[in-house]
Amino acid sequence: MRILIVGLNFPPEPVSTGKYTGELAVYLAAQRHSVRVITAPPYYPHWKIQDGHHAWRYRKETWQGIEIQRCPLWVPRRPTGFTRLIHLSTFAFSSLPALIAQLRWKPDVVLCIAPSLMNAPFVLAFARFSGAKAWLHIQDFELDAALKLGLMPGGKWLAEIAARFERALLSGFDHLSTISQRMLIHLHNKGLTPKKTSLFPNWVDTSQIYPVDENPLRTHLGLPADQLIVLYAGTMGKKQGLENLLETARRLQNQTQIQFILCGDGVIRSELEAAAQGLPNVRFLPVQPNEKLNQLLNIADIHILPQKAD
Repeated sequence: MRILIVGLNFPPEPVSTGKYTGELAVYLAAQRHSVRVITAPPYYPHWKIQDGHHAWRYRKETWQGIEIQRCPLWVPRRPTGFTRLIHLSTFAFSSLPALIAQLRWKPDVVLCIAPSLMNAPFVLAFARFSGAKAWLHIQDFELDAALKLGLMPGGKWLAEIAARFERALLSGFDHLSTISQRMLIHLHNKGLTPKKTSLFPNWVDTSQIYPVDENPLRTHLGLPADQLIVLYAGTMGKKQGLENLLETARRLQNQTQIQFILCGDGVIRSELEAAAQGLPNVRFLPVQPNEKLNQLLNIADIHILPQKAD
């Protein structure tokens, strides 16, 4: 089959949606499908365009034998609800000419990755016009998160309009998938039938991630063998509720055998670092390169995977 993937995030972004979209594209190509990708220049999780890429240029490249079309993207220095909307809309509109250019290729399936849902209307219209099947894969319910975190500008009336538009948009796709059972139920609560949806969880390569006895990273970081390490490794955004982890560290700061490590980047990292000032049991690490990921995960005695309750 000819499969066209449209998504905001893609390698060389090292984490989150971009990582999984890249691995999915490689897998589909390995199954002898013809795969093309429309995406943006890499910017996540640092919210800065990576060196060697340009924010305002269209650029074609080949990655792992897959044709990639990168489209212009504006990246705000400090993301807010309003600037995020502008950020997402730049890719939605800049990717439209790239979509139109694929009409001659005539894909069989167009796979839209959310986030970002903002370019999904264009993807759906393209699929209908070209005769392709439209598939939406949801890594994150970004509208729900924005509403819960108060990031949606315009008040309740705009939120209600956006929610109605989202329900109509989702129902237009031929198939929808998402990454957890709870998220699948959430899709059903939005009016999607089980026949039209499927569970498609993220994965781990156990040839790369596995337990080790000797860990050079733990030695490099100077972590004593008898110290209990509590690790959060991931995006530092508002929805994770990481302030609760810092409060836990504050209450346990006299327990010198416990060390809290937060590894990653995101829009609130600087706020977290400021809040952790003076806590001797909290340490921050930057995003680790892929070749050190297994070592990083192995330094932990306890892994923390927080989300705000709502």
